[in-house]
Amino acid sequence: MTEYGRGPGSEPWHPEDPLYGDQGWGGQQSAHGQNQYGGQQQPYPHDPYGQQQPQQPQDPYAQQHYQQQPGYGVPQDPYAQQPQQPQYDNGGWDTGQQPAAMPYDPQPAADPYGGGQGQGGYSETHDYYGTPEAYPPPQPPGRREAAPQQAPTQTPDWDPEVQPEETHPFFTGADDNGDRDDNGDGKDDDYDDDPRESRRGSRGGNERRGKGKKKSRSGCACLVVSLVLVGGLGGVGYFGYSYWKDKFGAAPDYAGSGSGSVEVEIPKGAFGSDIGNILKKQGVVKSVDAFVSAQTENPKGKSIQAGVYLLHEKMSAAEAVKMMVDPKSQNLLVIPEGFRNVAVYDLVDKKLGLKKGTTEGIAKSDASDLGLPDWASDNKDIKDPLEGFLYPAAYPVTKETKPEAILKKMVSRSNEEYEKFDLEGTAKKYKLDGPWQVLTVASLVQAEGLTHDDFRKMAEVVYNRLKPDNTATNRKLQFDSAFNYLKKQSKIKISSNEILTNPDPYNTYYHAGLPPGPISNPGDEALRATLSPTGNGWMYFISLDGKKTQFTKTAAEHEKLNDKFKEKHGLG
Repeated sequence: MTEYGRGPGSEPWHPEDPLYGDQGWGGQQSAHGQNQYGGQQQPYPHDPYGQQQPQQPQDPYAQQHYQQQPGYGVPQDPYAQQPQQPQYDNGGWDTGQQPAAMPYDPQPAADPYGGGQGQGGYSETHDYYGTPEAYPPPQPPGRREAAPQQAPTQTPDWDPEVQPEETHPFFTGADDNGDRDDNGDGKDDDYDDDPRESRRGSRGGNERRGKGKKKSRSGCACLVVSLVLVGGLGGVGYFGYSYWKDKFGAAPDYAGSGSGSVEVEIPKGAFGSDIGNILKKQGVVKSVDAFVSAQTENPKGKSIQAGVYLLHEKMSAAEAVKMMVDPKSQNLLVIPEGFRNVAVYDLVDKKLGLKKGTTEGIAKSDASDLGLPDWASDNKDIKDPLEGFLYPAAYPVTKETKPEAILKKMVSRSNEEYEKFDLEGTAKKYKLDGPWQVLTVASLVQAEGLTHDDFRKMAEVVYNRLKPDNTATNRKLQFDSAFNYLKKQSKIKISSNEILTNPDPYNTYYHAGLPPGPISNPGDEALRATLSPTGNGWMYFISLDGKKTQFTKTAAEHEKLNDKFKEKHGLG
């Protein structure tokens, strides 16, 4: 334990200091009128408060840090006796220069304002500040500029043998002046175990005079900070990786070509993401992103069309795209260009597994309910009102598809395609009876032309033969295709007697002008050729080998070719 000198000091111990009572601040009474700082008696006016300075608020942290000042005698055991309250009179502050400490007098204090005995009414005064309701005693002169807050006047509720727990707003283990308690023993680890040595810090805050070696302040707090930083970086890394994987990593996907059979219908106008969603819902692919990526990587990926596809369950996206760009994987009803309706009905029956003639019977009974346009003819001589309206295309079908449903799709598709052309304007230009006759011309062009190059020439032949001034054929078309239609056959060898004697309205050798209605379902190119024929004066045509059509302008040229044809096929 360190000895302190007995000399005058700048300021006494605070009344609430645990060392109070060791012949310091309130342990002795000074003689009346004795100067505590210089030993000379100082005169005072009658007003006992005249020279008293205003009481300053006390430091709220004073009970944790105290400055032991020299000049107060040898300190005794700081915990040997209870703290004494300071006694003072109008002679000034008690410095503790009396030979012995005055014991605490438990007698009731006399009223200092009631005319009691003593100098200035204070000689009989005892502890006026020992109650919780009383104001704290005046501060010594040296402490009158302390912190603005008042310290609590009640006796601190703590055990002198135990250091108070110290906390820090951020990490526990540091007090308000930065002292740390790293080992959790309730003491400042910056100093040794001497209770007085550990409290010698200046009230200014930062100066320490302890004998012990200052310990490092980077212990537990640094470890906690490191763990927080590592955990934070780990969390950031995890979420960063998850974000990267979600945005740039490979999408979930199956491996291989899958198994089983799944019938998937892709609607018209579906984009890659739409197709991917359909496939994912039906268990074909694992994710939409995987399908879109595979479709982008496949050079033919963008060619996937609307339709019904027969695929497998749990396929890799690349295999799914590969199958969908292969026409063989599609469950489609394909209607070729130029097919007559009777041939289409047979295809539907076979595709849906129906009895032969089922679809044709529904077409005849439900024709008015299938969506034909207003300009469709209701001529009683028309053999099939749906002829020309079963547009040649690929139609998706499933096992549950009904014949009437597929017929409606075909009629609807034909309406969409025909609206793209100016059928009404073409009819006026070539003096035809509305769009219906334009469609009929297109069906003839489709049936007689062998190649796409033939279509425009064939259309010109039709228009030239329909002209009123046509004396070569007298406005008769003389097409074998029309006669084969009424006979539901496809022959190139037809006897002249048979052609010239059959009065059926579809026999263009017998009747002038166009047949009552279309004789097939024309495709896009035949329609375009009908709207834009050539203008070279073609009047006749013939195919000697069934592969190439030869066109002529005069009857003489045509007869030469016709003789070769009869000779080749043994016709007389």
